Amino acid sequence: MLPRWADPEVAQDRLDAQGVSRRALLRGAGLFGAGFLATTTLGAGTARAAESTADCGGARRYGYLVGDHHVHSLYSHDAKYRLLQQTEHAVQFGLDWMVLTEHSNFGHATAGGAAREHEEILRVRAAQPRLLVFQGLEWYIPAAEHATVMSPPGRHEVDLLTRFELAHDGKLTKRDKSTPDNERAAIAAIQWLARQRRDGSVPDVLVLANHPSRLGIDSPHELRAWRDAAPEIFIGMEGAPGAQAAAIATNSTPDSVRGEYQNSPSDQSWPGYPAEAYRTFGGFDWMTATVGGMWDAMLAEGKPFWITSNSDNHRTVRDTWHDGDFPPGTDFDSVGHKPDPYDTGTPQNGSDFWPGQFSRTHVGVTHFGYREVMAGLRAGRVWVDHGHLLDGIEVRLRRDGVDPSGVTLGQRLRVRRGRHVSLEVTITLASRRNPRGDLPKLATVDVIRGAVTGPVADRDSWRAPNTRVVEHIDVSHRRGTFTLRIPLGRVDAPFYVRLRGSDGNRTGVGPLGAAIDPCGPQRHGPGQGDPWSDLWFYTNPIFVDVAD
Repeated sequence: MLPRWADPEVAQDRLDAQGVSRRALLRGAGLFGAGFLATTTLGAGTARAAESTADCGGARRYGYLVGDHHVHSLYSHDAKYRLLQQTEHAVQFGLDWMVLTEHSNFGHATAGGAAREHEEILRVRAAQPRLLVFQGLEWYIPAAEHATVMSPPGRHEVDLLTRFELAHDGKLTKRDKSTPDNERAAIAAIQWLARQRRDGSVPDVLVLANHPSRLGIDSPHELRAWRDAAPEIFIGMEGAPGAQAAAIATNSTPDSVRGEYQNSPSDQSWPGYPAEAYRTFGGFDWMTATVGGMWDAMLAEGKPFWITSNSDNHRTVRDTWHDGDFPPGTDFDSVGHKPDPYDTGTPQNGSDFWPGQFSRTHVGVTHFGYREVMAGLRAGRVWVDHGHLLDGIEVRLRRDGVDPSGVTLGQRLRVRRGRHVSLEVTITLASRRNPRGDLPKLATVDVIRGAVTGPVADRDSWRAPNTRVVEHIDVSHRRGTFTLRIPLGRVDAPFYVRLRGSDGNRTGVGPLGAAIDPCGPQRHGPGQGDPWSDLWFYTNPIFVDVAD
């Protein structure tokens, strides 16, 4: 079964405007129809029809599946929705895949919460085969913040999660404090996951850091250590946190900040972060939004490290559902889940959007399936947007004159020293009104370039001094689908390039100055941050390697 927009059996006149747009993009990639279908029974997604290489001069093209890797249900102690409520809204807002990431808890691991959730997920997979539903976990990283752990469906998907949280979760093992021993425990946990994949206990597993700047406790050396412990497992971080509606929530206060990033340093925080690291910029985490900052410092080492965006849905803004009441003598840890919620008819507290309603992660695949989504995430074929700002973006980096195909997001282009290269960026603007009722309009596109200088001596460095915005392009007059051709000049040293764009409503000098970022996202202070009025997209980078 394919998503409706990708299914030839669904007539085009039965699709909405964005479904029509996505179908056109898939046709353009040469993947529409049977060539996009992989076996997804129980989500294995491993059957390989003839791999499509249609084409951009012989280069493989990708269809993009929209998803969210950070969603909670009543199997988390602090969330309230039935699993079916989450999946129904995911479908409503156009998601193709999602990951249920329940918090680690003894009720989840030992009181049968994870097993009962799995039974429910199996029913949902059977009832909604057009939506790929992963069962995952939100891991409390020892000595640090949280992370998504996800694996594809298989015989041991529940066993992996429960064994992992009981042995390696910072909360359950009381390894939450920032100590060297606990930092080593986090590394050992990631290596344990890598062994499960290597030994065949599970087909695959991925880890991404969640809301990395929220409390300032994910230090630069920890981020590097997690990545280096198993680069094929620990692949990146949330570029933007959930809780994007915090400043407009029913329970908002004058201090409420978009993303719930309204914290100050604590005794557990890494002391080298500046005060602005605890705020979002254009809704994005400071590590992502700061050109020449922490994300760029990771990329400048030349190693893959990708970003995503998601809802972190616990409680939807202005929703009317209330938490269910535990029967006398029971609690979460004794039963492993919360009682069903009930509808009050009046708005309740909450600062999140439904999955797909606002934050979206687009993953490039050649087939529809669980493992294909994970392969696309691992490869960095990922771009993200807020507020349904774009329908699509296709990025190619080419050697001038000799390379009709080039490479795309997450890939590497090997170039002989002295040769010239160019970017070709094809953008499909939003074709329908978003869930707030607005038709988003892209105003600007930024090209961000950074030198690749290799591993750093100071593993707590968070600066990439050779990264800056090299092109700021006004696209406010464009319509429909258009292509930007951007020369990047002669290649004399390794570098990477990534893209960013906005609706132009709220821009200014970036955190490291106008010479680095003259028109970047701005900090959301107390009481600020209507998310629908400040929309951005980001792509993951393309690397250029130099050959003499």
